[in-house]
Amino acid sequence: MSLQTIDFEHMRLCDNDRILDLGCGEGRHAITAYMYKNVESVGIDLSIKDLKITKERFREFADPDNQEKSLVISMANGSQLPFTGHTFDKVICSEVLEHIADYQAVVIEINRVLKPGGVFAVSVPRFFPEWICWQLSDAYHEVEGGHIRIFNAAHLRQDIESCGFVHYKRHYAHSLHVPYWWLKCFFWREKEEDQARPVTTYHKFLVWDLMSQPRLTYWLDWLLNPVMGKSVVMYFVKTGDPS
Repeated sequence: MSLQTIDFEHMRLCDNDRILDLGCGEGRHAITAYMYKNVESVGIDLSIKDLKITKERFREFADPDNQEKSLVISMANGSQLPFTGHTFDKVICSEVLEHIADYQAVVIEINRVLKPGGVFAVSVPRFFPEWICWQLSDAYHEVEGGHIRIFNAAHLRQDIESCGFVHYKRHYAHSLHVPYWWLKCFFWREKEEDQARPVTTYHKFLVWDLMSQPRLTYWLDWLLNPVMGKSVVMYFVKTGDPS
């Protein structure tokens, strides 16, 4: 499976939960939640291509003999969720809000579909590593569907709390991915097959790390995350309706 950003322990994911992965992309969290507990995992995205990849990946992990868990994927807009209120126990929105102009509308929709006392986990690119990427390459954030803002985590937390949530946990993730994106921006190429040698070499290292999972890089990532983790991850509990 793909690299996980959200920590399900911090989310308090339990059996029988219904969890929404908003902007599921290629399914890394939606499928991992299905594998982690007996849950109803729902993944939505606007990209048909990504949803097809999710469907293909899920075949490897599907457990048809276990009727206590399921995975459903669908095309849907995060600012107009096709669910009734108080539908989900948990909601994930990972590396999505930086792509959306009216991200507060998405947060309000998340509040609507989340049950009282439910947990909302969000991750966005951290300010400093993201700012360096923007300085190294205009194309990095000008591509279609790319990042349209750099978040200040404190401001994002305030925006989410104003929508009826209470923050209880924050951490950082993927520090070892930061050099890859800096290299990619510095040697920017539009096509993946045309990437510069330093970019492809570091990418091979990341793939090796993901597949081998050596303890050395695990601890190195853990030590560097507070300093240069690429993503900031925050967890909230729903306590009320948007103010």
